[in-house]
Amino acid sequence: MERVYIGLGSNLSAPDAQLRSALQAMAQLPGTALAQASSFYTSDSLLPGQPRYTNAVAALDTRLAPLELLDALQAIENDQGRERKERWGPRTLDLDILLFGDQLIDQPRLKVPHYQMHLRAFVLYPLAEVAPQDLVLADKRALSALLAQCPFEGLERL
Repeated sequence: MERVYIGLGSNLSAPDAQLRSALQAMAQLPGTALAQASSFYTSDSLLPGQPRYTNAVAALDTRLAPLELLDALQAIENDQGRERKERWGPRTLDLDILLFGDQLIDQPRLKVPHYQMHLRAFVLYPLAEVAPQDLVLADKRALSALLAQCPFEGLERL
């Protein structure tokens, strides 16, 4: 089993309900157990003029390979009405693999650790709720150092 951290986000169609439904769906994946979920947070969109996002992070224990998990997460997104129209556009559900054990993954479809997580308070603060305090990412960056460089500004814990 690998400990995997998944970022969840939604800003359409009852975002809180979308995240709860996604957590239930992830818990049902084969060879996978939902270990923990963070609180929900709201934040502004990366693009102006969009509704605020609701975000969380889930800790999963899985036997799935990285691309198998990615495919399963994308199927959950599709089942919940995800449409891929524009980068960083509004969405019913976004599920991102943030960390996959201590693996560094650099494939066309998947980059782990998630390539911009260090810039996103809406990822780091929920991650800190469910990860060990001394977590060091596979690329050798400490979560505590990333948090120190990324202020809590713009986030609201629900």
